[in-house]
Amino acid sequence: MDDKDLMDNRQIAAIFHTVADILEVGGDNKYRIRSYRTGADAIEDLGVELSTILEESGVPGLIELPGIGKGIAEKVEELLTTGSCAFVEELLGRTPPGILDILRLSGMGPKKTGALYRELGIDSIEALEAAARVGGLQTLAGFGEKTEQKILKAIKSMKSFAGRHRISIGRKYAARLMQYLQALPEVSRVEAAGSLRRWRENIGDIDILAISSGPESESEAISEAIMAAFVTYPGVSDVVMKGHTRSTVLLENGLQVDLRVLGSDDFGSALQHFTGSKAHNVAIRERAKRLGLKVSEYGVFNIKSGKRVAGAAEADVYEALGLSFIAPELREDRGEIEAAKEGRLPELIGPGDIRGDLHCHTVASDGAHTYEQMAEAVMALGYEYLAITDHSRSLGIAHGLDSERLLKQVEEIDSYNEKLRKRGKSFRLLKGSEVDILSDGSLDHPDELLGRLDIVVAAIHSGFNMEKAGMTARVIKAIESGRVNIIAHPTGRLIGMREPFAIDMEAVLKAAKEHGVAMEVNSYPERLDLNDVHLRLAKELGVKVAISTDAHATDQFANIEYGIHTARRGWIEPVDVINSLPLEGLLEFLGR
Repeated sequence: MDDKDLMDNRQIAAIFHTVADILEVGGDNKYRIRSYRTGADAIEDLGVELSTILEESGVPGLIELPGIGKGIAEKVEELLTTGSCAFVEELLGRTPPGILDILRLSGMGPKKTGALYRELGIDSIEALEAAARVGGLQTLAGFGEKTEQKILKAIKSMKSFAGRHRISIGRKYAARLMQYLQALPEVSRVEAAGSLRRWRENIGDIDILAISSGPESESEAISEAIMAAFVTYPGVSDVVMKGHTRSTVLLENGLQVDLRVLGSDDFGSALQHFTGSKAHNVAIRERAKRLGLKVSEYGVFNIKSGKRVAGAAEADVYEALGLSFIAPELREDRGEIEAAKEGRLPELIGPGDIRGDLHCHTVASDGAHTYEQMAEAVMALGYEYLAITDHSRSLGIAHGLDSERLLKQVEEIDSYNEKLRKRGKSFRLLKGSEVDILSDGSLDHPDELLGRLDIVVAAIHSGFNMEKAGMTARVIKAIESGRVNIIAHPTGRLIGMREPFAIDMEAVLKAAKEHGVAMEVNSYPERLDLNDVHLRLAKELGVKVAISTDAHATDQFANIEYGIHTARRGWIEPVDVINSLPLEGLLEFLGR
């Protein structure tokens, strides 16, 4: 197996978490279950890849790791050397597939899933939904009417996401396939289109456009060669349709991919057309018609003369319609065409505008690396600052810091910054905390301690089922405390897994504006919270935002691109983003 195909620590940890869940569902020995959970947690917290340890020290090196015994070490070796594990495959083989679907439901863990399976024989989403609709779960302890309603709501949320994939999954698979296509001698250019190019939070399929290379006389043979390579791509599980200029395949994870091969003269208009959205394109065609033009994937044409006036370059399509170029993220028919006509499109935030990250975690709570390692990682990115914001004490599952531990971290960061200064480094590590907003709206650290920090990021991590008025009041009270700088992942959603909690976002944003509190764009692909709609509202109300990664490991700082593009979808500009400020400007904002 090539190094690029080796499983990483998070993938292996996820497998052992799944094993523990399945064993618990089946009522297995609690000590055996605990051993897999402990092993999974230990692997997640490692600062070095298991593959590196195996290569350097073999299985004995794995056994020496805390929380990993001989049995798990051998399974790790099997996973790394073969890509699978006989024990795991056997366990999955005798587990009804629907059990894994139930485990993925919001609010359903292995304990509840196990009770349903062992006591009622419920082994699928369909069976669970049918039982919940007729009150059939209430015979079990802990499964009242409210629990049934929550389960039905979670099932509805899962179904609404069915057939769709998070943007991060789509981009990962698209990048590999596009690299494969770009390497073909018959291809001169490859671009993704559709919702992937617009950076929607989830996608239904992947659209790819390619320009064929070579003489026009050989175009048919060239297209045939490209399509032959496409349908035999190693990740393809099924060929839905194969044609000369268009083919459709299914990848192993169920993603559908459409490939179209075009000539260079048509590429710009095709890229505009297939990027969408449908609503944007309808509005574009209506504008073109009023101007005596026709727009299609083949170009822009004068209706009377039939003359083609644009099509090779995407920008030319918009120019022919009297419009400034509209960034793909804005193409949702939310006023972008009028803004392009009037010359008032936003100057969108970009990667080069980000000067630092204001939300990350270290080994002190639930992260994988030390604050020194996290700092070195962002310095390599050219950042000017990084805020260390480990969890507060009430989040026990994340090993949150109590006052004593946080004070110790504050002193260590002060010392670290002094060392940087003596080395002539201008980089600054900011002292912070992701402090819990408790159910009554109070904060999970005393005021005096919060006052010693450079930055306070506040968030909801429990009590998601509060009614809208109570949740809104809870967050606003935290905003009004005078101690909070940023509200993190403000709706608590996990895309496709957990619905946002009920909250009056407009009221929260107005309070944030009044008290000088920024709202986070959390760049975790599973969160992307605030979303684009709420970001547009924040901009209209004049609320500042922070685009942060919530990184728990050094490689997760790369997730910033998801936050940036989500912000772009919300029309956010550098002036709206506090971590586009230089350090001095940021400290001024934080000190208000």
